[in-house]
Amino acid sequence: MSLESCLQRQDIWRGQKKISAPGLALTTGFAILDHHLPNGGWPLGALTEILVKDVTYSPLWLVLPALAALAPQRSWQAWVTPPTLPYPLGLSQGGLDLSKILLVRPTDRGDTLWSTEQSLRSRACSAVLCWPNALHRTATRRLQLAAEHGGTLGICFQNHTAADSHSMAALRLYCRSTACGLEIDLIKCRGGPLYQGLTIQRPADSDAITGSDS
Repeated sequence: MSLESCLQRQDIWRGQKKISAPGLALTTGFAILDHHLPNGGWPLGALTEILVKDVTYSPLWLVLPALAALAPQRSWQAWVTPPTLPYPLGLSQGGLDLSKILLVRPTDRGDTLWSTEQSLRSRACSAVLCWPNALHRTATRRLQLAAEHGGTLGICFQNHTAADSHSMAALRLYCRSTACGLEIDLIKCRGGPLYQGLTIQRPADSDAITGSDS
C-alpha cells in the first residue's frame, strides 16, 4: 500500500488534524476542557484514565458534573476500590443520588479488574469509577471494550507513573494539582490532538466532596 493511498483513508490520524470521534460525549462542566476534547466532553462508551500524583486525593470534583448529569439515566453508578470514602453530603449537594452509588471493594487485583469490567459491560451503570493499583495494556483493552459494549462512562484514577505505560484507553489526562485547581496535559486523545498545560479552576465547594484539600 502506497503512502498516498494511506493518506486517503479516513481511519488514519494525521498529526494535529482534528478528526471527529464516532462516539458520543458528555460535557465535563469545564468549558476549557470541553473545548479541547473531541465532541466537546468526556467520551461515552469509553475508558478515560486520570493520572495523578496521589490517588488518595483523586480530583473527584473534575468528574462530578458529568456523574450528576448521568445519574438519572440508569440505575447505578459503581465506585470500585475507592482509596477513601467520599463525603456523602458533598456528593448529595453535587447532584448525586447516594442510594444509586455502588461501593465495590474487591480483595485482590484480579477481582478489582473483573468487577470493573462487569460493571462497565452490564448496561446497568451510567458510570463506573475505579482505582486499580496498576493496569497493563491488556487490562485497559478489556475495560475499553467493556465500556464500548455497555455505552458507559469509564473513569480510572491511576498514579502518574502510569503515564509511561501503554494504554488502550480512549482518553488519558495527566493532572497536576495547583493552588487553584489542576493543570492538565492530554497525553492521549483518540480522535483529537494533544495539549499541555490546560488550567482548570477548582469549584469553591469542591472540598466538601472528600472533606480534604484534594
